[in-house]
Amino acid sequence: MTMLTAIDPTTGRVVREVPAATPAEITALIDRSRTAYTSWKETTLAERAEVLRRVAAHLREHTDELAPLMTEEMGKPIGEARGEVAKAAWAAEHYAEHGAEYLADEHLDSDATSSYVQYLPLGPVLGILPWNAPFWVAFRFCAPALMAGNTCVMKHDPHVPGCAAALEEVFRAAGAPEGVFQTLLAVTEDVEQAIRDPRIQAVSFTGSDRAGAQVASIAASEIKPAVLELGGSDPCIVLADADLPKAAEVSALSRIINAGQSCIAAKRVIVELLTAQLRDLVVGDPRDEATKVGPIAREELRENLHRQVSTSVEAGATCVLGGEMPEGDGFFYPVTLLTGVEPGMTACAEETFGPIAVVIAADDAEHALALANDTPYGLGAAIWTETERGVAMARRIEAGQVSVNGIVKSDPRLPSGGIKRSGYGRELGPHGIREFTNAQQIWVGPVRS
Repeated sequence: MTMLTAIDPTTGRVVREVPAATPAEITALIDRSRTAYTSWKETTLAERAEVLRRVAAHLREHTDELAPLMTEEMGKPIGEARGEVAKAAWAAEHYAEHGAEYLADEHLDSDATSSYVQYLPLGPVLGILPWNAPFWVAFRFCAPALMAGNTCVMKHDPHVPGCAAALEEVFRAAGAPEGVFQTLLAVTEDVEQAIRDPRIQAVSFTGSDRAGAQVASIAASEIKPAVLELGGSDPCIVLADADLPKAAEVSALSRIINAGQSCIAAKRVIVELLTAQLRDLVVGDPRDEATKVGPIAREELRENLHRQVSTSVEAGATCVLGGEMPEGDGFFYPVTLLTGVEPGMTACAEETFGPIAVVIAADDAEHALALANDTPYGLGAAIWTETERGVAMARRIEAGQVSVNGIVKSDPRLPSGGIKRSGYGRELGPHGIREFTNAQQIWVGPVRS
């Protein structure tokens, strides 16, 4: 029997093992999702909204039980974990409140007596999700999809089986109809079976561009739509007229959220004043309220992070802070600041999934824009400068999300997604809920006399 294993990155010890679904169990789970869809699609928007509100209420009421699962399985500091549960609840509440508005018929002028577009559900949809934000990415996927009338099969990362199982239990405890939201505890190799199952109508994937290419290829071969939210190497441009202390403070926060294991964290920071901000951050036990930076989720991820730092230093970068592999239990890595980084160095060319800040010197605003766009990725970016100038520069940034004088973040009210190798499609906001709908055009001819 194949097992899914969760390891506490604080100690390196196994905390949970659960059996992976067999091929027959995967088929049976998708069958339940299809059966549930036949009735769920007929529910009113008000009825769907009520389910999401109950789910959100359960999340908020049980935060102290749910948040520690993230701390245990992937090392998220407990304060961040509680915030993530609250954000997941917010996503459910947002679509309960605004789903009807987002899905309202759009009436268009034509030669018909009446012509409009209505947004109809597709059927069971599959979410293939990562470990770094187990609750938030689950609700970023399922809240809009469920509100649109689809049913959801969530295949979470095999390293967070406790979080995955808890998410299904949240829906069950909140009284959601059986089969509307289900967790698929499966090994990565068996995901293809789920994608190809004819009852699955669409796929949402969050993860690396390499894995995203594989998912997109399989989905395309089955003529199924997909939304891909992939990696990033997000620039943070700070110009001379910016509020430099504020820019340094926010850039440091962006770089170390979730120990730097965030797709939209500012990874290529072009700013001074970072050293003092980063040096004061507390690295330690994620269960301690004072901890700001917990461990890296897995040993192999820490080793790859250290490789990126080491090869960049070997290529000429200067390590101002951190950069040394610590001894002792767990998969901790120090907050690290690299300066003198140039395009082509590993820490600039690759996505650094850890608490690594990279400083690149820019000659002027034009040079900064060129550096920012010199990447195969295009997920998020930040610009710190005078507001009008920043808004004008944002149009020239090759990214799906640009923040002017603020932190790049995902928000249920606003569309989220990338371009280039950071993926395609959008999640969240009115755009996200329509990704997994049939935008059906209706043309009504003249009434015959």
